Amino acid sequence: MTPSKKKHALIVRGGWDGHQPVETTDAFLPFLDEHGYEVRVEDETTVYTDTGYMAGVDVVIQTNTMSTIAGDELRGLIAAVRNGAGLAGWHGGIADSYRSSSDYLQLIGGQFACHPAKAVPDELAGEAADNFVRHTIDIVSDRADHPIVAGITDFELTTEQYWVLSDDYNDVLATTTLAARDFDPWHRPVTCPAIWTRLWGEGRVFVSTPGHDLAVVQEPNVRTIIERGILWASR
Repeated sequence: MTPSKKKHALIVRGGWDGHQPVETTDAFLPFLDEHGYEVRVEDETTVYTDTGYMAGVDVVIQTNTMSTIAGDELRGLIAAVRNGAGLAGWHGGIADSYRSSSDYLQLIGGQFACHPAKAVPDELAGEAADNFVRHTIDIVSDRADHPIVAGITDFELTTEQYWVLSDDYNDVLATTTLAARDFDPWHRPVTCPAIWTRLWGEGRVFVSTPGHDLAVVQEPNVRTIIERGILWASR
């Protein structure tokens, strides 16, 4: 009997340490092993230029907030997705990477713009929790049967609430609505995608904006969505 082909997952992690790229990706290693993935972990984006290796990757899990990427590295990533590799990630590790590259932004379909503070500047403590606000992740009703969110109802989080700039090519599975408070410069509530997918060539892209740190990715709803998103995106 011929053994089944081993699946290959590539984790590319780095960037701002506040998003705990090592801890959050390590948390999914047992899940990947359980689902039959051979995992390679890289802390640099140079791996994207290895066309032979990238051709055999089933899913790229990227958490690399901000940072920069060389042109040939980005071309390698985009080519891999167009040829069928999945791309999955959460929070700034995927939606706030490589800000200077319009080609990357087009691939992902959403770019972090801000996360509103919980109070006026004079009342803030100057710490990460200044941007932790209670908010709801609303499952889009006509996408509630999508395998990534099936059976999950609207849920609340106290963490960064991402305002993202996006386009209508995304298949939005969940949204979040940012309030317009007296001290905010915007004049009405703003609804943004929070969970979405995107088809690019033969590949699939999955993005979850919840996922600031290990505590958030371990929240049961977020964890389930990310796990399902990885499997959905995989070749």
